[in-house]
Amino acid sequence: MCGIIGYVGIEDALPILRDGLSNLEYRGYDSAGVAFCGEGVDVYKREGELSALKAILPESSTATTGIGHTRWSTHGEPTDANAHPHTDESGDVAVVHNGIIENYDTLRAELEERGHEFTSETDTEVVPHLVEEELDSGKGLVDAVSAAVERLKGNFALAVVAAGQEGIVATRRGNPLVLGHADHGTFLASDVPAFVEHTRRVSYPEEGDLIHLTDEGATVYADGKQVSREVIEVEWDAEAAEKGGYEHYMLKEIHEQPTALRQTISGRIDQVQGEVDLELDLPAEYLNSLEEIQFVACGTSYHAGLYAAKLFEEYADVRASAEIASEYEFTGGRDPWRTLVVAVTQSGETADTLSALRRARRAGARTLAVTNTLGSTVTRESDDTVFIRAGPEIGVAATKTFCSQVATLALLTVYVGRQRGTMSSGDARELLSDLRGLPGAVQQVLDREEQVRVAAEEYVDGDAFFFIGRRLGSPVALEGALKLKEISYDHAEGFAAGELKHGPLALVTSETPVLAILTEGASAKETLNNVKEVESRGAPVIGCASEVVDAEKFVDEVFEVPNLGELEPLVANVYYQLFSYHVANSGGRPIDKPRNLAKSVTVE
Repeated sequence: MCGIIGYVGIEDALPILRDGLSNLEYRGYDSAGVAFCGEGVDVYKREGELSALKAILPESSTATTGIGHTRWSTHGEPTDANAHPHTDESGDVAVVHNGIIENYDTLRAELEERGHEFTSETDTEVVPHLVEEELDSGKGLVDAVSAAVERLKGNFALAVVAAGQEGIVATRRGNPLVLGHADHGTFLASDVPAFVEHTRRVSYPEEGDLIHLTDEGATVYADGKQVSREVIEVEWDAEAAEKGGYEHYMLKEIHEQPTALRQTISGRIDQVQGEVDLELDLPAEYLNSLEEIQFVACGTSYHAGLYAAKLFEEYADVRASAEIASEYEFTGGRDPWRTLVVAVTQSGETADTLSALRRARRAGARTLAVTNTLGSTVTRESDDTVFIRAGPEIGVAATKTFCSQVATLALLTVYVGRQRGTMSSGDARELLSDLRGLPGAVQQVLDREEQVRVAAEEYVDGDAFFFIGRRLGSPVALEGALKLKEISYDHAEGFAAGELKHGPLALVTSETPVLAILTEGASAKETLNNVKEVESRGAPVIGCASEVVDAEKFVDEVFEVPNLGELEPLVANVYYQLFSYHVANSGGRPIDKPRNLAKSVTVE
């Protein structure tokens, strides 16, 4: 959600910022702009696609310092005036901003009383005016930004340049920033893909850090004192963040799932002993005392948590629940010392999930993060972290990260179950064997993509789409419906199959295809009864089925799911991803950038 790019170095900033903004398009935006800084500040910004901004950019610029931004509107409609960067009246201070400044209306009123004039509806515009006042008082840019930020309430990431001042000053509070360290300069961005073609050496500023980027590198201050932040090398390169010949990032990432899953389980499984190594240090005494595990997450990650909760209750013999992070409260008389709260988030920066995590920590519960992003906020604020190791995911609609999240949480199930002594070595070996077979099973589904494409084109004109499943099939039904509605804009709903007759059946007609999960782990025989209910109302049925049922007798189209025990519903989900993709592609939808959505949701 919104994207920041900044550069200070010896090369021309214009192409670096322009390409960096293109690399951040996946985050979602409705306007974009850049500011080049030298003796003066030159700002270019436009509402709409990046092509509109590129059309007004100069062919060349001598500036070697600049900031850029892709905006996803929160305060004020997407217009040229509301696009970032924002400046003071003189145009000598420019600011780009992610997040929300909660007290902007109070600050704006105060500034207007002192004679400042505003040209936008945004909360951001108060910042350059505050910085201007501090500069006018004789402060340098670092101290001016520091003083201005002290007056702000909310969660945000900021980058500031000013005429006659050296470099860029940036800070973060609840919104992500990452630094890139190259031989020819230093980068600042919301996410690594913005600059990964220039360097893979990165560092992650911590909450409240103030960063000064100059020709000599980045200086980081915490509480007014200079500090160092570890520089690491990300494991993926620019090619991993490109389409690689696929029409869309989403399709590429669907096809990357076998590789992502191999990365997820690599080096973690001892199938002979029925053990896993997640590099965790959760004491057996603590795990044996657990009364409950709570998964907190949003969207696709929430569905992964639902899947995991069912695995934990069955295999680890511990009460488990999944909570929508935005609704989470640590209540109900729970003992914080006997409750493990697991935050599941692809980006590690999801605002609602971080808020839920903080509530759990304030209550005294131990926390564990399951994420894809090294150095993200959730890794710093949790007691322990397990990485899903899926590699970069650019498409807004999560695909390979869902598979890798569930696989990682299945590994965690074995870890906890074996540590607690509630999971036998035989059960552990069976589940681990299924996990080892997961990449190959997913590849078998991908090899049948043409069958899915044909079916998608046959049913593309459906009035609505219903996804049904039981047990482990229920969260996959929810995830399947989410994928379809995200990228096709068609009405889609997911249900626990048994709930059809308690209301949703009233919506079923011959124009509402029903997609049913008929596999092991999803109570296939019981779900067949629900299939018969919708068929008797004339609805066409697509069944993701394994050998546990003879599905061809009951459904119009069968997508064959390889035999893989409790993980068969997860494999079936890949069919749903492909089906959603091809329905959306048939309709000419902007699959990688669905309307109104963003990849990393960093506001509550």
